[in-house]
Amino acid sequence: MKSLSDAELLIMEVLWGGQTFLLGEVVEALKIKKHWSRNTVHTYLTRMEKKNLVKIDRTHEPHRYCYVLSRNEYLQWERNRLLNMVYQGSVTDLMSAFLKDSKITPEEKAKLNQILDEMEV
Repeated sequence: MKSLSDAELLIMEVLWGGQTFLLGEVVEALKIKKHWSRNTVHTYLTRMEKKNLVKIDRTHEPHRYCYVLSRNEYLQWERNRLLNMVYQGSVTDLMSAFLKDSKITPEEKAKLNQILDEMEV
């Protein structure tokens, strides 16, 4: 799998928000961020179907659109890609980089400690 383009990610964000959508519903949801025409959104959805990201139910009129790739699957793939590409698979290096560059609250620190304590290693 390849990373989603910015446009594909916007469309997936809409689709991840529900079960199935009509084309007009996807177009309307995207109007806030993009003023794409109905044809543009349809073209993206058709291309995304060929990449097995989206399913188009053509058994009903109007057609219904839903995601194939779940948000969790995509996020896991992106995390693994980042971990392996940038940090050579080192979770410690990844976490250290994030923690050095960010300020965390005592509550966040406690949550991280809890997660580490609960992990089976």
